[in-house]
Amino acid sequence: MTPADALALAAPHPAALAAARRAAGRGGNAVDAALAAAAALTVVYPHQCSLGGDLVALVHAPDGTVRALLSVGAAAAGTDVEALRAADSRMPAQGPGTVTVPGAVAGWAALAEAYGTPGALAAALRDAAALARAGATVSAGLARAVRDNEARIKADPGLSALLTGPDGRLVTEGAPLPQPRLATVLDELADDPWSFYRGAVAEALADGLRDLGSPLIAADLAAHRAEFAEPVSIAEGGVEHGGAETVSAKAVDVEPLGAEAADVKTVSVEAMGAEPEDAEAVNAEPVDGEALGDESMGVEPMGVRWWAAPPPSQGAVLPALLSAAAGAPGRSAAERTRLLAARCQDASAARDRLLGDPRGQRLDLDGLLDPAPLAGTLPPRPPFRPSGDTVAVTAVDSSGLAVSLIQSVYQTFGSGLCDPGTGIVLHNRGSAFSLLPGHPGLLRPGARPPHTLCPVIGRSPALLLAAGCQGGRAQPQILAQTLPGLADPDADPAAVLADPRWVIGARDIGFEEQTLLAEPGSVPAATPAVSPGVPVVTAPGPSDLAGHVQVARLTRDGRLDAASDPRADGGTIHLAPDTPGTTRTTGTTPEGTPA
Repeated sequence: MTPADALALAAPHPAALAAARRAAGRGGNAVDAALAAAAALTVVYPHQCSLGGDLVALVHAPDGTVRALLSVGAAAAGTDVEALRAADSRMPAQGPGTVTVPGAVAGWAALAEAYGTPGALAAALRDAAALARAGATVSAGLARAVRDNEARIKADPGLSALLTGPDGRLVTEGAPLPQPRLATVLDELADDPWSFYRGAVAEALADGLRDLGSPLIAADLAAHRAEFAEPVSIAEGGVEHGGAETVSAKAVDVEPLGAEAADVKTVSVEAMGAEPEDAEAVNAEPVDGEALGDESMGVEPMGVRWWAAPPPSQGAVLPALLSAAAGAPGRSAAERTRLLAARCQDASAARDRLLGDPRGQRLDLDGLLDPAPLAGTLPPRPPFRPSGDTVAVTAVDSSGLAVSLIQSVYQTFGSGLCDPGTGIVLHNRGSAFSLLPGHPGLLRPGARPPHTLCPVIGRSPALLLAAGCQGGRAQPQILAQTLPGLADPDADPAAVLADPRWVIGARDIGFEEQTLLAEPGSVPAATPAVSPGVPVVTAPGPSDLAGHVQVARLTRDGRLDAASDPRADGGTIHLAPDTPGTTRTTGTTPEGTPA
């Protein structure tokens, strides 16, 4: 990919914005800037994302093609499923049994190889290493996470070493957070990112995992591949949403530069309401500002085509919610809210019952893409509250290259384990597996867990946008409420993100029973009950549970803009060829670093 003349990016932390600006200043494009931001976030947000987490991304190339990048790690080949089942009927929430292979670094390398400029990822990783070595300032959000998880931190030697200051006390807001071991790892990855899976870093991490009691070994790390796949898609404006047609998704084993040709596997993915796309025939024209109006790009003339990540991502349920959000013309606001909330319940229940790893089994994708109505029943409750956060970075440049990149350690501080030798916080994605025989998300050696990360790309004749959000299991609900407004090229994206929202859930949003949690003004007073037994609870103000959305856009006339959710700590950058770059930060945040 070649450098772009201009780009816009949104990210949830000022250090990420600074890293993106440096990458763009070196001639980087939208993907280079997003990767630089992502690398910085693993240093400043160890409670939310790290080298020990996963990554899911969507990329819109300048030629108009859209691909999903799934770098979701698998359970160890030596996983003892029966031992876990004997201990409890459900997966543990944290601990060594919940650690799956971390996919973030392979995701970075795959994106850089496919879409980045030479040397950009290495430079970004060296910048991140310098940040780790110097000691980033502890944000208010990180300080709160430390305070709220004091017992867990003190129980793990690695986390305790990471988050304890020279005085022997846990770090507080404003304190430096030097991470020399992590800095060493980042420097090694700058020389060879695949060392994380098949090199010195992999050997050190495998030793640490063994000492922590994890069944993961070096062979599990070496087996990991980031996979490019065709996303699920829905088009508005004359396309029937109810039907489903099959397209093929190529899952590419991405190897280091210079390696032999990768193996190609084929999996089945359903594209709800979308016509089969010929990769050579569709989207053949470059996508700059003028080309957004080209009907040869496969976009419905007056509508928006949306892309979301396929399984094991929960993105498969997003098309149904976008269809519901766009439907019900002529109905009142209250009735539209009721219908969308009910559809969100249907989608959540379908995800909990049907989502799993498509490798090695056939999923009920029709059931995910068009969830059956619950008919007044309540969906199953998650076994525990996912109290963690996710970081999303979105960027688009003037060439039409756009990326929505999401990475996380799942719950706060992931598995509650940090490898002392590398300084890497390890995620607990394995806690999302089921131990119920016959469930598609059943824990199996080598299987990937059901995943919450849900990036999205949208395109119409007037607009190209990349969006993503923090919000755990509620991410599709949050996106369904914000994407229709963000798809209007004349709308102020910051105003759209500031609009009040609601989420519906149970333990995942802090309630024992199914509840609709509403920010003030998000639910019209006349809204009928979503379903029997589902109360509406109004939050005192904007809530982090309503998600932190990041969005970047390119309009038909070449205008770039971006917005960062005011509920979060982030901001945006807009870099043009005639300016050194501007940064705008928005709002205050639970993550706390002053704008």
